Amino acid sequence: MKKKRKFDFWVIASLVILGLYLLFMVYPLFKIVRQSVLDEKTGEFTMRYFIKFFSQPYYFRTLINSFKVAIAACVLSLILGVPLAYLYNMYEIKGRKTLQMLIILSSMSAPFIGAYAWVKLLGRAGVITKFIKAITGITIPSIYGFNGILLVLSLKLFPLVFLYVSGAMKNVDNSLLEASANMGISGAKRFFKVVLPLCMPSILAATLMVFMRAIADFGTPLMIGEGYTTFPVIIYNEYVGEVGTNHNFASAIAVLAILITLGFFLIQRYLTNRNSFSMSAMHHIERTKAKPVMNILIHLYAYGLVAIALLPQVYLIYLSFRKTNPGGEVFQPGFSLDSYRYVFDRMGNTIWNTIRICGSALILIIALAVLISYLTVRRRNVLNACIDTLSMVPYIIPGAVVGISLILAFNNPVLPLVGTATIMIVSMCIRRIPYTIRSSVAILAQIPLSIDEAAESLGAGKVKTLLKVTLPMMFSGVFAGAVMSWVTLITELSSSLLLYSFRTQTLNVAVYKAVGNGTDGRACALATIVTVFTVISLLIFNKISKDGEIML
Repeated sequence: MKKKRKFDFWVIASLVILGLYLLFMVYPLFKIVRQSVLDEKTGEFTMRYFIKFFSQPYYFRTLINSFKVAIAACVLSLILGVPLAYLYNMYEIKGRKTLQMLIILSSMSAPFIGAYAWVKLLGRAGVITKFIKAITGITIPSIYGFNGILLVLSLKLFPLVFLYVSGAMKNVDNSLLEASANMGISGAKRFFKVVLPLCMPSILAATLMVFMRAIADFGTPLMIGEGYTTFPVIIYNEYVGEVGTNHNFASAIAVLAILITLGFFLIQRYLTNRNSFSMSAMHHIERTKAKPVMNILIHLYAYGLVAIALLPQVYLIYLSFRKTNPGGEVFQPGFSLDSYRYVFDRMGNTIWNTIRICGSALILIIALAVLISYLTVRRRNVLNACIDTLSMVPYIIPGAVVGISLILAFNNPVLPLVGTATIMIVSMCIRRIPYTIRSSVAILAQIPLSIDEAAESLGAGKVKTLLKVTLPMMFSGVFAGAVMSWVTLITELSSSLLLYSFRTQTLNVAVYKAVGNGTDGRACALATIVTVFTVISLLIFNKISKDGEIML
């Protein structure tokens, strides 16, 4: 008699997750690669779209522009973020938890919203521009072009460097710093000779993240570029441009974007592996109180930098309460709630769409991230290693590329997802799941396998062990990743701008459209609502987490 094969939940889970990745990520990417090498008229194989990109100076210049912006943003973000993380972890700073929340908050709105606010502050008719002109007679440099893009992106991305380096410094043993002090190495010398080398893997990881964010952002250069066109803007314009579109050419540019970011990712991984080492702090860094003058300078740097980074959001909140004319275009003297009345009366669906679409994506992200992290840590095999690799792919795919690939794959009668909330949920899940997966893997790796084995030996099944034993122990890591995923979900723009329909418009898309239509009051009110969502998320995290600190 043939023995009945035992049902293995984890094998089924692995196959289902792999199937989802193949359907919603690999297949769309295959479609975009395929379209990039097919002639739009004859359907025959061709490389002319790639040749067109490299042979015409206008298109190739956009690639150079993107590299200039990304590299400059990396350098400036490191210059701002690494010292801030060092000071934050080495010295006593008043209002420490509040400072960290403000640092995170400064990065958690879409960069294009920051660009819009900086135009209101430093544009040709900006309040700061006019004030300086009236007082000194000096016209400050233009916010438009490379300088403005760099300003916006650097102030949005330095908090990522801060989080990565702070996470690394929590693993630095205080005895190493004491030993260096005994050898006469202190102050700035200790920062460069001891702390920087110890944090180098995290600094390289932060550099990769900043580079990916900067090179993939198109909202900021679209808003304030004024002729300084970047790579993502060309992809977007070629796909949905008002003058004319060429989907095959847009696909070719998208493929180039993937190859470029993949190349940078591989270089970063190589450098990280060469500089990698493990640290486990027996004694965490003991923060000291700096001398009076140094203490003042530390507080001025920390809170001054955060104040500048938060200035755009604060100013938009202020403008959201200003009176506007009946059309909502021009601000008038005095204050009112007219912009908010219009938003809640006429655009309530936009707020509800943000909650239901982003909320659904978050639930899916948490469920999949827990399963994927468990499979990759506890059930190591070739299949799960493949899933782990696929889960990292979204790190190297710009949002606009994800949007275009999903349109190519699911704009058909067999699986017609284009224009639905489902395709936006899929897009958000693909792009934001790595945050929760990485934090879940990190916490699960610290939980001994013997705990799972003990639960199973006492009669608990595999699923029950995961839900009743392992998952509660993973809560802090899953929750931290979920908060980061949620905040990035509600500020998502690049893929949503390509995938939304009238019925699925979210807050960030609504802000972008309001800015484009010149309805400033509504744009400011919508941007403020996004900020409120972000603040509530961070307050909940601070309340539930043990130490109130988010580390990457």
